[in-house]
Amino acid sequence: MHVKFCGFTQLSDVQTAVQLGADAVGLVFYPPSPRAVTIAQAQVLTAAVPAFVSVVALVVNMSQDEMIELANNVPFDIIQFHGDETPEQCQQLASSVNKRWIKALRINAEQDTIAGVNAQIDQFAAAGASSILLDAYHQHKYGGTGARFDWNLIPQDSALPIVLAGGLNAENVAATVELPIYAVDVSGGIEQDKGKKDAAKMRAFMKAVKRDRWQNETLSEPSNLSS
Repeated sequence: MHVKFCGFTQLSDVQTAVQLGADAVGLVFYPPSPRAVTIAQAQVLTAAVPAFVSVVALVVNMSQDEMIELANNVPFDIIQFHGDETPEQCQQLASSVNKRWIKALRINAEQDTIAGVNAQIDQFAAAGASSILLDAYHQHKYGGTGARFDWNLIPQDSALPIVLAGGLNAENVAATVELPIYAVDVSGGIEQDKGKKDAAKMRAFMKAVKRDRWQNETLSEPSNLSS
């Protein structure tokens, strides 16, 4: 199971995530978000990310000019489209900066069905998405709400690898190993405040997911992670 920690604003938190073995770190480029970072901030944060750890740029309804400016100034690996972008818009924007991309689907548990989720996934797969992210729907927000995604709406036969988000934390993430997913994505579940991570929560989350690696470790924070 792969792990993406998202919503970083502080250098020390990025360094901790890398030391704990996170597979990807996400930066939010959506100004209304309390976890948003500027290009200048992102340059500092990405400098702490070594090779083989992916940097994911989360964007919401970004214009092509803004996307090109971002790609020219921040060394990210993958675009995470988290707005109302259509499959065609995602493909066009990603192609303009030659980046791989994933699409976040905000699923309404009261209205959507597995068949409907699969149909949406098929459309983004046809447009070239590398994965799909499933998150809980909120009428006025594009994510990061902490609301739990309804796991019953995860399709068994998705055309794309599934990244699960929405209300995950160290207490419930271990149960996701039985789900047909490729990765988990967490932001609020590892925070002490929006945009400020909690080293102990990050460590507990990693231990719950990467159990083989951490089987002989305790939850106490090692000295080299103090920050």
